[in-house]
Amino acid sequence: MKRILLSLFLLLVYTADARQTRIDGLGALSFPNSGSEKAQDAFLRGVLLMHSFEYGPAVTFFRGARTEDPSFAMAYWGEAMTYNHPIWNQRDLEAGRAALNLLGTTREERRAKAGSDREKMYLDAVEMLYGDGSKEEQDLAYMDAMARLHAAYPDDDEATTFYALSILGSKAGERDFATYMRAAAIAQPVFVRNSDHPGAAHYLIHSFDDPVHAPLGMPAANAYSDIAPDAAHAQHMTSHIFVAMGLWERVVEANIRASNVQDAERAGRGLGPNACGHYSSWLHYGHLMLGEYQEAESLMDACHAQVEAGQGSPFYFTLMRARHIMDSRNWSLTTRWTADMGIPGGSPPGDGVFGGPAFTYNLTNAFGSLMLGDPSPAESMLDGDWGDGQGRSLQLNQLRGLHLTRSGRVEEGLGLIRAAAEAEAELPFEFGPPAIVKPGYELLAEALAAAGRDASGAYREASSRTPGRPLAMGATHPGIH
Repeated sequence: MKRILLSLFLLLVYTADARQTRIDGLGALSFPNSGSEKAQDAFLRGVLLMHSFEYGPAVTFFRGARTEDPSFAMAYWGEAMTYNHPIWNQRDLEAGRAALNLLGTTREERRAKAGSDREKMYLDAVEMLYGDGSKEEQDLAYMDAMARLHAAYPDDDEATTFYALSILGSKAGERDFATYMRAAAIAQPVFVRNSDHPGAAHYLIHSFDDPVHAPLGMPAANAYSDIAPDAAHAQHMTSHIFVAMGLWERVVEANIRASNVQDAERAGRGLGPNACGHYSSWLHYGHLMLGEYQEAESLMDACHAQVEAGQGSPFYFTLMRARHIMDSRNWSLTTRWTADMGIPGGSPPGDGVFGGPAFTYNLTNAFGSLMLGDPSPAESMLDGDWGDGQGRSLQLNQLRGLHLTRSGRVEEGLGLIRAAAEAEAELPFEFGPPAIVKPGYELLAEALAAAGRDASGAYREASSRTPGRPLAMGATHPGIH
C-alpha cells in the first residue's frame, strides 16, 4: 500500500510540476525529477545543452548537479547520455560505463536509487547503450527502451524527444527516409506544444535536412537559432536546411553565428579560433556558392596555416581545399595550399564516402592538373592502391572517365562518368555540402556539354540533388576553365 501511495504521489508531483523551465540562451523544457532544488539549474542546463549536442559543457553541468545532490540518479544518467552521439555514430563506451558505475556497481543497485518508476525507465534505457553487444545492437535496444518509456509517459516531452533521437540514431548515421519521417512524426507534437524546445527543433531539422524534405524543416530552422543562441551547434544546425534549399546567404549567416559562439567559448579556455572545423567548413562552402571567393580564400588561408602548424584538422582542410578548387575551377590553387597528406599504399582509413584526407588531397591535385593539361598526376593516382571503399572507387571512376574524355576516348569516358553518377545516386542522401566533392551528375553534365552532347537531363538531375548550386545549373565561374 505504501508503494502504491508513493507511486500516486510521484505521478501527482510529475503532473503538477509539468511546467516549462526557461533558461536564457538554451531554450525551455519541462522535466520534473527527484533531484534536490539546488541541483535543478545545473541538471536542466545539462539536458538543454545535450539536446543541442553541446556534450562537453553538458558533462560539466551534470557533474555539478550530482555535486549538489550525490543521490540524484538522473544526474548520473545525464552524464552517461553525453558519451553517446547517435547521429554522429559515435560512443565512448568506457566513459559511459564509468559514469554509471559512479551511481552503483550493478544495474540493480543503480536502478534502486532512481527516484520514481519513470526515472527507473530512463536508467533502464541508458543501460542499453553501455551493455554487451555491438553498437548497432545497443542502439536498437536503446530505441526499444525509449519506445516503452514514451508509451508509458506520453506527456513527457523529454521521453518523446529522446525517443525521436533514438530513432534517428538507429540508422548509424545513414539516411533512410521512412525512418527519418517516423522520427519527425514523434518530435513534431513537442515542437507544436513548446516551440522553444531545443531538442524538438533540432531533431526535426535532422529529420528533414535533405533536398526532398527540407521545406518541411523550415519552421524548425527559423526557430532554432533564437531558441538556443548560446549553443554554437544550434546556430550551425539551421544551415542544414538552408544548404538543402540553396539559401546561401542564410548558410553564411548561420555559420558566422556558430563560429562566433564557438570562438567565444574557446577564448574562455585560452584557445584561439578553430579555422579547420565543422562550422568554418560550412561557412567556407556558403561563400563559394555565393561566388564570394575573397572571403572563402581568407578562410582557406587560415585553415591552411593551422594545418601547417600541426593544429588544424586534415579532414576539414582537405575537404575545404577540394571544394574551393573544384567549385571555383581555379585549378592553379593546387600549388597554393600544399601539405603532406600521404601517398597511396595499402588500405588507407576512409572517412565515410569522402575517402579520407590523403585520398581527397591527391584526387584534387589530379583533377586540377588534368584540367590544366597535365595528365600525369591523374595517371599516377589511378595506378595507386587506395584500398576499398565505395566513395573512393566512385571518385576514381570520375577521374578515370574525365581522363579518357580528355585523351580522345569520349564514349568510354562518358560511360564511366555516367556509371559513377548512377552509383552516387544509389548512396543514401547526405546532409550538407556534397559528400562526393564533385557531384556525379554535375560532372556528367559538364562532360556531356564539353563533348557537344545534350546535357539538359544531367543538369536537371544535378540541380534536384544539390538545389541552388551554381555549377549544377550550368553556371560558370570566373576561375580558370
